[in-house]
Amino acid sequence: MVRALLDGTKTQTRRVVKGLSDKMWIEATAADGFAVCYDSEPSCGTGTWEVTEHSQPITCPYGLPGDRLWVKETWRTAASLDGKSPSSIAMSCIDAGYRKPWAPLAYEADGHRNSEWRGFELNGEAEPGKTRVSIHMPRWASRIDLEVTSVRVERLQDISEEDARAEGISAHRKGGWHWEQPPAGIEGTNHFGFKTARDAYRALWEQINGAGSWAANPWVWVVEFRRIRP
Repeated sequence: MVRALLDGTKTQTRRVVKGLSDKMWIEATAADGFAVCYDSEPSCGTGTWEVTEHSQPITCPYGLPGDRLWVKETWRTAASLDGKSPSSIAMSCIDAGYRKPWAPLAYEADGHRNSEWRGFELNGEAEPGKTRVSIHMPRWASRIDLEVTSVRVERLQDISEEDARAEGISAHRKGGWHWEQPPAGIEGTNHFGFKTARDAYRALWEQINGAGSWAANPWVWVVEFRRIRP
């Protein structure tokens, strides 16, 4: 998905709306945001903020139009820094006179390095260090910034073929649809040769959220965005 963000094919993300039961429905209003209503109450069919006795306003935790997001991904720095935490690296940079944290970085998604890595160690070119998982990436190490362009709510299974492609699903060069480059030796198998982008997205969703998560058809936040940082 990081590669899809980099090449501009991923412009949407879906996340489960938490804290709701199947007896609730959500309606998005252009001016006021969102209202959650119990569908057993006809009086809350308007889905507006004014229906206070049967609804509760909720705000998308993943941002609203105009908000800026930054992306975490799997990364490395120089082996000489393996013993330091991201915050320690940042403090060392500031103490050394940098205006902001900096370190030689390599990104696992595409192998990109943020510099030639020369001159950082006395023995020539820096050696890549251990892999650091995305949850431990600090803001200063992120290379991808996004701006939220729209937010809506819908049932998971309402995703269209076009929106599945906007989730980063792409056409495989040998036919069908997939969400990642297949490992060597299994190209063209059913695991990657889905007939539609929507089928591929369903498989991706279940890989991330577990068996049966697609069939549950939960309400999801649909967050659309554009990349704003080269």
